[in-house]
Amino acid sequence: MALLFLSSPERAAVWGPMFDAAGEGFVVGEEAVTDPAEITHLMCWLPPKDLRRYPKLKVVIGAGAGVDHMPRMPEGVTLVRTLAPGIDEMVRDWVVMATLMVHRDMPTYLRQAQAGQWTGHVVPRARGTRVGIMGMGRIGTLAARTLSQMEFDLVGWSRSGRPVDGCDVFGSDRLDAFLAQSEILICLLPLTDETHGILNADLFAKLPQGARLVQAGRGAQLDMDALKQALNDGRLTSAMLDVTNPEPLPETHWAWRDPRVVITPHVAANTDHAEGARHALEVVRASRENRELPGRVDQDRGY
Repeated sequence: MALLFLSSPERAAVWGPMFDAAGEGFVVGEEAVTDPAEITHLMCWLPPKDLRRYPKLKVVIGAGAGVDHMPRMPEGVTLVRTLAPGIDEMVRDWVVMATLMVHRDMPTYLRQAQAGQWTGHVVPRARGTRVGIMGMGRIGTLAARTLSQMEFDLVGWSRSGRPVDGCDVFGSDRLDAFLAQSEILICLLPLTDETHGILNADLFAKLPQGARLVQAGRGAQLDMDALKQALNDGRLTSAMLDVTNPEPLPETHWAWRDPRVVITPHVAANTDHAEGARHALEVVRASRENRELPGRVDQDRGY
């Protein structure tokens, strides 16, 4: 029983000693595989095209928290996404930063700074400003908790509508009511068939006039042309994007030069190598003991 590791040398340098200390098999690179039947687990960003080489493969562990890029696993192979507390906390930090930036009108001040303009504007209060979070999983709940402590008014939207402390959560059939209350809209949704292209002209039209957008979900959820039109129409005042469509954006794309848009290059979080290794070891142990696999993905649902 061994895990085949297909990732960076820097990550392997952390994972190898941790797997050795745990007494678990660890093979770096397909060229190092001497007996394909020994491989029961695979860690990668994208798996090899032909997994039939590994007849006893049970689990593929995605290198990141997102798995929308992954192909469908063959029968008998389970897909798992990496669970690491650091990912949740880092994305939470980016979301809070971005929310504060659009709330305090930082795109305007950045534009003024480039022009050497010293002009103050109205300073808004967090209390009374309505923030809507699309996607109330672990990260959405963590972000809601932090923003609530800062006295923003919070609403959430999720498929289940499951309650979250300090945040009114709308179910999937109440999207319009949720959007009407979202002066700052945060997207933390996974990419599924239902969420592909969800940030479009119809959705923006249902936001309060002058709303702000914080996008930390997946790039394919955002219609960039609709974003531009919403900014030009005044439906949106500004946007903070950590993911774009396409990704990366071409150098000539309009969003790079629009002062109302601030872009970071998909850096809201990076998986801590040691946390990733600890999660993978727990997956291996759970698999051996026939327990529920932490981070197991339902590929029909997309998460």
